[in-house]
Amino acid sequence: MRLNIQLFAVPFHRVSKTRKRMRRAHMALTATGTVTCPNCKAAIRPHRVCPKCGFYKGKEEVAMKEAE
Repeated sequence: MRLNIQLFAVPFHRVSKTRKRMRRAHMALTATGTVTCPNCKAAIRPHRVCPKCGFYKGKEEVAMKEAE
C-alpha cells in the first residue's frame, strides 16, 4: 500500500511577535534618492537625463518639444 501524502515543514515552536518583527526589520521601503537638475532645478534621479529639460551633465542630450 502506497500513500500519496505530501509532507510539509511544520515548525516546532510558535514564532513570537518580537522575533518575527526583528526578522522583517530590513524589509522597510526606502525613498529613492533625488538630486536637482542644474538647468531647470527639477528633482530627478541621479545619473539620468532630466525628463523636463533633456539635459545631462550640462549638455542637452535629448531635444525636448516646447509645451504649447
